[in-house]
Amino acid sequence: MRVGIALFTRDLRIHDNPALSAACEECEAVIPLFVLDDEVLRAFGAPNRVAFLLESLRDLDRSLRERGAALVVRRGEVVDEVVRLGAPTVYLAEDVSTYARGREERLRDAGLEVRVSPGVTVVPPGAVTPTGGGDSFAVFTPYWNRWRHEPRRAVLDPPPAIRLPNGVDGEMQDVDVGATSPSLLPGGETEARRRVDSWVEGGLGAYGNGRDDLADDSTSRLSAYLRFGCISSLEVVERTFARPGGEAFVRQLCWRDFHYQLFAARPELVRDDMRPRGDRWRDDDDALAAWKDGRTGYPLVDAGMRQLREEGFMHNRARLVTASFLTKHLYVDWRAGAEHYASLLVDADLPNNVGNWQWVAGTGADTRQNRMFNPTRQAERYDPAGDYVRRWVPELADVDGAAIHEPWRLGLLGAPNYPAPIVDHDEAVARFRAARASSG
Repeated sequence: MRVGIALFTRDLRIHDNPALSAACEECEAVIPLFVLDDEVLRAFGAPNRVAFLLESLRDLDRSLRERGAALVVRRGEVVDEVVRLGAPTVYLAEDVSTYARGREERLRDAGLEVRVSPGVTVVPPGAVTPTGGGDSFAVFTPYWNRWRHEPRRAVLDPPPAIRLPNGVDGEMQDVDVGATSPSLLPGGETEARRRVDSWVEGGLGAYGNGRDDLADDSTSRLSAYLRFGCISSLEVVERTFARPGGEAFVRQLCWRDFHYQLFAARPELVRDDMRPRGDRWRDDDDALAAWKDGRTGYPLVDAGMRQLREEGFMHNRARLVTASFLTKHLYVDWRAGAEHYASLLVDADLPNNVGNWQWVAGTGADTRQNRMFNPTRQAERYDPAGDYVRRWVPELADVDGAAIHEPWRLGLLGAPNYPAPIVDHDEAVARFRAARASSG
């Protein structure tokens, strides 16, 4: 009897899972396996993501049991655990990280037949390349213009039945999660599919005009589910692209593929600037701590940072403003910001987290390297009534109207416990421009 291992990595679902489908088509019995690798947990196992992961694994196990199998969860080094199960072939999804590529090589070195399928991105990372040569696009818009017309594979139905070999039992592993944010989203494919259904019918149509409205939060909240593969990014594209609001939404999903193709070609970008600017970043522990704690004296910045701490999530517009404030108002290294985001964001993964931070810092794919987001103007535009700020900064609950966006006056407007701004906007702009000019 031919037995194969379906190794789940960042594809924790049964719908549109090419690796799982291939295993079920080609093998008489399949071992659905997830390995909790202690090396990965130590390096990237922030409590919020581990909690979401475990909930997603439990949901995946329930779905597999409905089809006659179960999820086999092991803890240890992934190749060792695959080899112990004794099957000659392992099926898994293509991924771009250095760790994922090394995992594939080690599996092959162990004598296993390794069958790699698409499934993490909409379009495979190397499928769209610049016309004039090169292995990846360095600017988003030309990539989007090609990507949107690229042929896409068919969305796959889940396997109707999965046979688990005799003598192999599904089981979960105990993991010490640690302290998590109080208001995390629930993990798992079941919740992801419920949210997609609701979003397509209710929120998508208003996305183009409302995605930056901070108080209304007209975003899909699907990022964590996409990060763990609880829902297929391809399926989301197919269900949304042709609908009202769909093109604006899919363009944001394309950013995810853009970062993946970039990091597949240039894995060093995890730490190195894509476009070095010669920055001599400031070491300012007090300013960094104030930024992390949401105590900068700029209400929109502080609201975003406090939402992050509470939910393990931050609205995308607030991400832009808070990241810009750290790297350009405070002129602190983007790597410190990326590390803090990664410690809390459920949806953080290296290509997107680092790619977005470099974009904001002006060292990545943004062609306007000195772009700065004025937190006061951004608040007036995207939170005009101050409702988002009041939700996350209770010290300002009694400040009326647009005055909530005037950081230098808040102490006089009924908010004596709210800190004064830690930096003057005009002085910060001048300092940043001078620093970039002197760096060449």
